[in-house]
Amino acid sequence: MSTPARRPDAERNRTRILEAARAALAESSHVHLNEIAKRAGVGQGTLYRNFPNREALLAEVYRRDVEELVTASSALLADHEPVEALRRWLDRVIDYAEIKRGVLAALEPAAWQDLVAHSHNPIEGALGHLLDAGKAAGSIRTDVDAHGVLLLIAYLGRLNRDEWESKARPLMSVILDGLRRRDADR
Repeated sequence: MSTPARRPDAERNRTRILEAARAALAESSHVHLNEIAKRAGVGQGTLYRNFPNREALLAEVYRRDVEELVTASSALLADHEPVEALRRWLDRVIDYAEIKRGVLAALEPAAWQDLVAHSHNPIEGALGHLLDAGKAAGSIRTDVDAHGVLLLIAYLGRLNRDEWESKARPLMSVILDGLRRRDADR
């Protein structure tokens, strides 16, 4: 059974709510629905019509970020050489990971474990697509796979929130440099 299409104004409200929630999560894992409604410029009723509770809202922010991250790999490869596409995708991973940290901190363990379990394969697939393009172009090492790279990226989650801004991107650059073939032109 499909969901009925939303009116354009209702869809705009939903999008504004999600964007406000995402912005609030980037600042703190302690987000309150009334604050999100204010940021989005909607009333409490509008927020609750779209999201019955805080967990539903945060889960949707997370799912939307995963979807955007996954679809970005093909779009980036269409516009850039494989290493540059991978660099831009990894930059998005930093933004995604910051929001993921906020969502996971705000949800009950059972809820976030389910979200993470359903997002792992699509993210690994998107990364694999980027790595395969780089390998085919001769610019990415052939002895790495998406699973291994995700393990390296996962360690960035150990950074404290106050270290995130200053260390996450430089460390991701180290990961990217390690993925490049030593004999490839940079």
